[in-house]
Amino acid sequence: MNKKWYGWAGKILEVDLTDRKIEKKDLSEHLAHRYLGQAGINARLLYERTSAATHPYDPAAPLFFGVGPLGGTLAPCSGRFTVTFKSPLTGVFGDSNCGGHFGPELKMAGYDHVIITGKADRPVYLWIDNDRVEIRDAGALWGKNTWETDESIKDDVGERTAQVACIGPAGENLVRFAAIICNRARAAARCGPGAVMGSKNLKAIAVRGDRGIRVADRSAFQDATEEALQAILADPLYENAKTYGTLAITGLAQNLGFLPTRNFQQSTFAGADKLKGEVFLERYGTKHKGCYNCPVSCSRFYQVSGGPYASTRGEGPEYESVTALGAKCGNDNFDAILHANTLCNQLGLDTISAGNTIAWAMECREKGILTENQIDGLDLVFGNDAAMVELLKRIAAREGIGGLLADGPFIASRKLGGTDFVIQSKGLDYPAVDIRGTKGMALSFAVSPRGGDHLKGLPLYEVAPEIYADDILREIGIEAGGRYWLRYDTKAKLMRWHENWHCVVDSLGLCKLEGIALKPLLPIHFQRMLSAATGWDISVQELERIGDRIWNVERLFNVREGKTRKDDLPPRRLLEEPISTGPARGEQLERERYEAMLTEYYLLRGWSPETGIPTKEKRIELGLE
Repeated sequence: MNKKWYGWAGKILEVDLTDRKIEKKDLSEHLAHRYLGQAGINARLLYERTSAATHPYDPAAPLFFGVGPLGGTLAPCSGRFTVTFKSPLTGVFGDSNCGGHFGPELKMAGYDHVIITGKADRPVYLWIDNDRVEIRDAGALWGKNTWETDESIKDDVGERTAQVACIGPAGENLVRFAAIICNRARAAARCGPGAVMGSKNLKAIAVRGDRGIRVADRSAFQDATEEALQAILADPLYENAKTYGTLAITGLAQNLGFLPTRNFQQSTFAGADKLKGEVFLERYGTKHKGCYNCPVSCSRFYQVSGGPYASTRGEGPEYESVTALGAKCGNDNFDAILHANTLCNQLGLDTISAGNTIAWAMECREKGILTENQIDGLDLVFGNDAAMVELLKRIAAREGIGGLLADGPFIASRKLGGTDFVIQSKGLDYPAVDIRGTKGMALSFAVSPRGGDHLKGLPLYEVAPEIYADDILREIGIEAGGRYWLRYDTKAKLMRWHENWHCVVDSLGLCKLEGIALKPLLPIHFQRMLSAATGWDISVQELERIGDRIWNVERLFNVREGKTRKDDLPPRRLLEEPISTGPARGEQLERERYEAMLTEYYLLRGWSPETGIPTKEKRIELGLE
């Protein structure tokens, strides 16, 4: 095939580690026009190449890396890539999105997707240097942390600008929430992709590319990207995002009363003021940092200058990490949180699941489910930062109690007890929002194909209606006034819209912070950039339809795994207990109203209201039958 591609690179790299076979295949135009790229194409291929009988650690189980048609271009915030797989943590659909510079580098080497199958007979890493692709020995790298691995591989290939995505000891030891780390602090973390890499004896993928990316209409693309850039710079939340990054959320969550504390037993944290973005910048921040082609640069380098965690340095941290390792564990020691964040990045751990697992273990100790004989001498009480840091090391090494906790709280609770304390849906533990006070997020987290998850449909519109009221009315036809986050009505419609467009953003290769979660870019921006980049005359309506198709493929994957309506419920604590502290005290999810909202959502989606399975008519409509 000699098609000249614009936007897309037009190639898929397939690597079988068992047979050490490397193939380069043409990207199908049919596939690209139905699923866009990155997360969308990954999801479709995962569905086709697996079955309900596929185990996540089966050598034949595929692991997909994907970059979208806008990834690596001049489109603002175009530094994302997606890793897709069957999750070892949940047993259902798994994917994880990551920023930094690895995705654009892969695209510039000439590949839209890399598909890994098989299992090497010894530790290896994959070296991609434009057309030249090699499977190299990684025996000397096995056991190294991600920072050491990054340095060693760059020395080995002789390219300091090479981009490396690697696992640490947690992935090697098959910790079910192990992450893939690139640029030392960018993580593809949720659902356990690092464990899948570890199961294949694949330590890293390193890439160097210098081929550039062609666009169909340079002038139109420059105009479209400039329009998008100006929309970002003019957004009411731009300065907050640029200054504090996601740490700006800490104060909002505390003030609205949905900051999960002590494993979601409370919804405000007495130490929240110590963990705000302002404190971070004053005490720890050394320099702002951005991912590829980002006008926001929401990340920061940090350093701890004194105390027991002195000399700790790193990048970040995100609101999710600070809350997981902070409020959820009853810990207000910012020094310790930063140290734990760096440790997670080095060991290759998902900070969200790591913090949730430790918070759950602390509550189990508090309730007498974990006894003193089981916790290896650790004083496992809420607020003990030293115990938290030590437990992270033991989890990554699967040592002692860490071996049980390395399976995550959902699986560990089946062996130990304490299932009522596990805050999860479909096996994935929840992010840092108490959804009892945000009804749309309650629906979003529960129906997400990944399980308890905020990034598949994160609705900023729900919690900032006063800022975006005109956009909400114009784009979705919803009048969102007052304390909109407490309402059940219109949330099914709101979530469907957000989910569809999140699928589009994740498949184009753009960042959600400035994509659709923090609003500045609207559907028309995506349509104009995609059309100019690729030469594809596509409408906004058809683009959303593609998002709908991707969402349904991910749903059908889980249907094949036996998931139905019963799996779209929030966890028991959040569904049955009211909020106990703060401004949202007494607020709760009413089971009858939640169920009615879920039924409305199913009907809007074209799914059976009894089972949540996409109907035959819906599958035919989307070409999925």
